[in-house]
Amino acid sequence: MKLTRRSFGGLAIGTAAATLVNRNAWAADPIKIGAVNPYSGAMAQYGDEVTKCYELAAKVVNEKGGLLGRQVEIVRGSATSPQEAIAAVEQLVGRDKVDMLTGCYVSAISNAASEAALNYGKLFWETNALAISLTDRGLPNFARSGPSSNEFALRSVQAVLELIAPSIKKTAPDITVWIEHEDSSYGTSIKDEQVRLLKEKGVKYSVGSHSAKAIDVTDSILRAKDAKPDVWISTAYVPDTNLLLRAARDQGFKPSAIVLVGVGDTPETLSALGKEYLEGVLLVSYPRPDINPKYGPGASGFLDLYRKSYNRDPIAPQGLTAFVGLKMLFDAINAAKSIEFEAIIAGAKTLDKPVGSYETGYGVKFDKNMQNTRALPVVAQWQGGAVKAVFPPEALSEGVKVVNLPRQS
Repeated sequence: MKLTRRSFGGLAIGTAAATLVNRNAWAADPIKIGAVNPYSGAMAQYGDEVTKCYELAAKVVNEKGGLLGRQVEIVRGSATSPQEAIAAVEQLVGRDKVDMLTGCYVSAISNAASEAALNYGKLFWETNALAISLTDRGLPNFARSGPSSNEFALRSVQAVLELIAPSIKKTAPDITVWIEHEDSSYGTSIKDEQVRLLKEKGVKYSVGSHSAKAIDVTDSILRAKDAKPDVWISTAYVPDTNLLLRAARDQGFKPSAIVLVGVGDTPETLSALGKEYLEGVLLVSYPRPDINPKYGPGASGFLDLYRKSYNRDPIAPQGLTAFVGLKMLFDAINAAKSIEFEAIIAGAKTLDKPVGSYETGYGVKFDKNMQNTRALPVVAQWQGGAVKAVFPPEALSEGVKVVNLPRQS
């Protein structure tokens, strides 16, 4: 009996100690992640959307016990320009004491913020910005979980050759393409890869450019109209995309197919142009929650969580990629068992999940520049005022098919 009491007492003490350790871990300072995005100005609602989905990812992991025994907290740092990005990082690190940083809706902001993060010895985990130059720099603190500009360029060329050309009964040597792009690193990097791929396939193309800050893009549309292309591909942000589409409508520019890269798939564009004009417009897009569940397992669960949390539907598909990007970061932190950037990068290098592992249909495997090689956009299309995935075939929901090609406006 004496031995049993001692054993019971030891067990009780051990259990109490374990409970105390758990409580202490739960009471530990949270892991703070600084989210650098535009929260004011023309792109504010999209920067906010990306960060809302970081917050959802944090909510999910916190409900499961957090990371390394600690809660995760998202701290916002507003940046509408590269200069503001540097200031945001300084504030997030110096005042808010964040452990690492993430973003961004804009490539130029990501470029400046990630370099500033390196100065402070902090990780910068990119989820959404596309410019290929971001990974080509080889920054030791930088990783991109989402697709790069090269993947968006590839999907746009696949749309031309595999969707559009058969629909308008032309082959690669016969089809003509106009490439329009905004002139920052984002649009330029996609244009460069589109040119390389089209040239490789023997497709005839012309190129035009404009500033994303332009208030009149009529000249850009008139140049494209004069070239009489079969396909007009445009890479831009939301405000200039809407300007371009309005100008195309007003100037009677009617190519057989319109392909918008990276944007054009939000309620803002629907409101600006109307569903009749947009019918059949193709979009090279981040995967959406309504993709086939076999392609993106759990996408509908994300949609339910978003609606429950924010009492609305997502306003942009970038949010789902941001949500998945944070999940990949959490996987890397768990693999690293550390929040130091060198350890997280090393942990990320060990991740190896096949395509179809995440809600976006992404897998994860990083190359030597820390670009995820298993993250691809989809091709979607405006149909009856809604956006539907139409390529690759495995992403299509039941009953969806391509419509209005060649384009009847």
